Amino acid sequence: MNTIVVALDGSPRASAVLAQAIALARARASQVVLIRTVGIPAEIPPDLWKVSEEPWLTVLERRAAEYLAACEASVPAEMRGGTRVFVGTPWEAVCDAARSLGASLLVIGSHGYSGIDRLLGTTAAKIVNHAPCSVLVVRDS
Repeated sequence: MNTIVVALDGSPRASAVLAQAIALARARASQVVLIRTVGIPAEIPPDLWKVSEEPWLTVLERRAAEYLAACEASVPAEMRGGTRVFVGTPWEAVCDAARSLGASLLVIGSHGYSGIDRLLGTTAAKIVNHAPCSVLVVRDS
């Protein structure tokens, strides 16, 4: 069975990305694996993010997993391939995820949640250039 990896970022566009991936999975008899990346720049001191005794990265990973679980509820049961949270720079983590999950296709949004993409080059462009498989970039309608 083919695996379609869907990178979701929590932005308003994510539901359209997921809907497109589900339509493709249905047409290709594929499974869908939902992923999300989390990370904080290394130069930010960990104590700056202190809000509880739980490490900030653990909080981010848990919230990302909860978000993916909610998204997975809209994926037909026979297409569900699970959810995974990856830590790292978004474009690298998405490419590593596609590689480790044996993706036949990667589905991403054209612009993510962060406005910094416009300054540093988009995450989507970096993924397209470095992904180990074909990439579908879903644009706003």
